[in-house]
This record gives sequence, C-alpha cells and structure tokens, in this order.
Amino acid sequence: MAIHNRQEGPDLVEALMLWNEPNNLSHWDFELDRDWQRFAAMVCQAVTAVRAVAPELRLVLGGISPIDANFIRLLASYGAVDAVDRVAVHGFPLDWNHWPIDDWPRKLAEIEAVSSKPVWVSEAGASSFGAEEVQRFGLERTLALLRGRVERLHWYSLFDLPPTWSATTRHREAEGSAYYRHYYMGLLRADGTPKLAYHDFPEGGGVGICQWFHFEDPRLDDAVRWLRRLGVRYLRTGLSWADWLRPNAEAWFDRQMWALEEFDVTITLCYTPESEGIEPNYTSPPRAPEKFAAFAAWVARRYGGGGAAKVVKPRREEVPCRSGC
Repeated sequence: MAIHNRQEGPDLVEALMLWNEPNNLSHWDFELDRDWQRFAAMVCQAVTAVRAVAPELRLVLGGISPIDANFIRLLASYGAVDAVDRVAVHGFPLDWNHWPIDDWPRKLAEIEAVSSKPVWVSEAGASSFGAEEVQRFGLERTLALLRGRVERLHWYSLFDLPPTWSATTRHREAEGSAYYRHYYMGLLRADGTPKLAYHDFPEGGGVGICQWFHFEDPRLDDAVRWLRRLGVRYLRTGLSWADWLRPNAEAWFDRQMWALEEFDVTITLCYTPESEGIEPNYTSPPRAPEKFAAFAAWVARRYGGGGAAKVVKPRREEVPCRSGC
C-alpha cells in the first residue's frame, strides 16, 4: 500500500467490528483453529493497532452465531473480550436456530452473564422463504422482544440477495433449503419492490439495518435512498480484507463509505485474502495476523477519525433509482 502523510481523517464510522461469526464454519475455519487461540490473538493484535491510531473508536467483537455463552467464555479466557468495547450476537430463530423466537431475552441473558461488556444484536432477521407473512411476524415479534433491550439492534437485511449471486456459506446448495433462505432475508425483493415487512419497519431511527455490499455493488445508491425512506440511523455493513488487495479497492471503499456518511455505521472487517491464509480460503485463519491488524488500522485511520491520508470525498453523480425508490 502507498505511504500517506498523517493528518486528521474523516469520521465516517461509529464502530469497527472485528470479524463476522467466528464460531460459524462458513466464516472462520475453526478446523484450522480448534481452540480459537489464533482468532483471539488476531483480535487482540487488531485492537492494539486500531487503538494506536483511533483510540476513541468503538470496537466490537465479531457477532457470534450460534449464540453460545461457552464460546464467549472461551474468548474471554484469552483476553479477547476485555480487549474490545462490545460483544455481539446474531439470531435467526425462524430460519436457522434451534430455539423459539420468544427465547431471545434468555439468549441475551446467557451472554450477559459471561461477558464483561454490553451486548449488541448486530443481526436479527427472518426470511420470507415460506411466506412473507412469516417474515412480517418475525419482525414484529423481534421488535417486541428486543427493541429498547439492547444498545444496538440491526435487522438483517434491506435487500434480498439477487438470485444470480452466491450466498456466503460453507456448502452452498448442498445445504438444501437452509441455503436458499439466504436469498429471502430482505425487506425488499431482489427487484427492489417492498415486501409486507417493509411497511412494518419502525420509524424513529432506533432500529438499524445490516446490509452487506459486494465489491462495486450496483445496489449502493438505491440502498441509501431506501434507508432514508425508512428513517434508518444505524447501519451495519462490511469492508472485506480480501477486497483490499483488488485493483481500485481504495476507490471503491471511499465511494461506499462516503455514500453512507449520513448514517451511524458499524463496519465489519473480515474475509482472509487467499494469499494470506493458512489455506487459500476466505474463512482461513491468516498466516500472519499482524496483516489483518494492519488492515484494521488502515480502515481506522482512513474512515474512523484517526490520523489518515486526506480522503477526498468522491464526486457523486446522480444515478437513477433502479428499484422504485
């Protein structure tokens, strides 16, 4: 990467989340890290690197799925929980979890009992795979159980996954209907038209949205318009470490972050570049965890209010809305 002069950077990020679902084999290959010591060491190195450049930036442990108090206890034994400011959980009881939706308060209490830090719900959702009415019920019940109960609640997600794209899972189509549910998690269909649950999303900005954007994602501008219409304040998304090594990565990252500047953004950092993994896969623990720490520090400097290169706001051209927004 180019060497930049240090100066005050823009403040486009509310929090950095270090990885995504580290106890899910689709996101962290714990067969290569069976006791998660590599993961905990990577998190602690990233925390140290970020604190050095943006000491006030809030740091969140990667949201866990499944919700497992023993996993948080294990990471705490390595110092990873004390290192961060928040822990986070993901829950989808109507789709993938083996507990009823009304158990949400109990699942939160289990994590709170073993964590020294406040707990965020950085993904909660329900698919419309079976029926839109099921998703609508899932949203209504989740809000009744969690709204006001946690500091941050992000509903997953804004858009359905386009049918020609691949969902980020370990075994893909071999997972059967569990895989195809990933394509129906949005408040908006893949063609951009609203589902029933869209009309029940609460006003006031207290409930956030989690929406991932792919590299040079054509949905970015439409997403901003829909988020405004919904009155969203809190947004969780991600920047891929693997994408950082692509040509034009900085230009895309700048465009994404400036497009989202009006929201309180939690940026999730994850996905190992194939060239950096113990094995050439985005889920692999890195051979050199300090390289992930360097990526986290770069993001903090560039977007988190730390010392950074001067980031020029990209010129935004008016892009016609493709999805009725």
